[in-house]
Amino acid sequence: MRTSSKKKVLVFDSGVGGLSVFQEIHRLLPHMDYLYLFDNEAYPYGELDQDVLITRVNKLVAALVEEHQADIVVIACNTASTIVLPSLRAKLSIPVVGVVPAIKPASLLASQGVGLIATPATVTRQYTHELIRDFAQGKPVELLGSTRLVDMAEEKLRGESISIPELESILLPLRNKVDVAVLGCTHFPLIKEEIHQALGGEVTLVDSGEAIARRVKALLLSDMKEESKEEGSKKIYASAPPWQEDALNTCLARLGFNPVQVYRHPDV
Repeated sequence: MRTSSKKKVLVFDSGVGGLSVFQEIHRLLPHMDYLYLFDNEAYPYGELDQDVLITRVNKLVAALVEEHQADIVVIACNTASTIVLPSLRAKLSIPVVGVVPAIKPASLLASQGVGLIATPATVTRQYTHELIRDFAQGKPVELLGSTRLVDMAEEKLRGESISIPELESILLPLRNKVDVAVLGCTHFPLIKEEIHQALGGEVTLVDSGEAIARRVKALLLSDMKEESKEEGSKKIYASAPPWQEDALNTCLARLGFNPVQVYRHPDV
């Protein structure tokens, strides 16, 4: 790692959901340089074969790390984190931070029960059930997997409105069963207010964003002489031309990003 005052953070996801994680990291570390890569060509990751996912993520992330000399990688995707982290950490010499559903902190807050709102792939994965077994504190956990919620978050970031009645229908299995719900996909904090409303306004929502940001800060600042006070750069890449690109770029500009650039790896 470099010991200069300016560090470079690479945030990776299959879509724009990882921007919720970026926002939490940027809130703690506003003066870092940021790269964001979303693999929209292979979206959604929950439908990919595991070996294909491992190969894609390793090649895309390693290439961008080398090209831009990144200091840390954040895999801002629950599906990718549970599958890719061991191989990626073995491949790279810099820290790699992943995300997992916040079962433990949610269970500490819950008195009635915990809802896990995630993708279908996450709610069925053995890793998730091991988290529940080890950290649910004996609280009942209701699992709800939805791909539609991921799409709704993508649509909102492009300026489309969210249907609360549709959300209420999707989240109905959790109503009156839980008092705390885990946002187990990094897309879901983008529609946190709408989810809260659809659950009746009384369910506490928990996600991993703040914990990830604290971890990134601890890893980055541990070998820095001093933190830069200059505003950092923000560059965003997609593996294929994104849909509704103009609307997306308008929203990204509000976060300080330049327009999306297409980043193609020759071997994926």
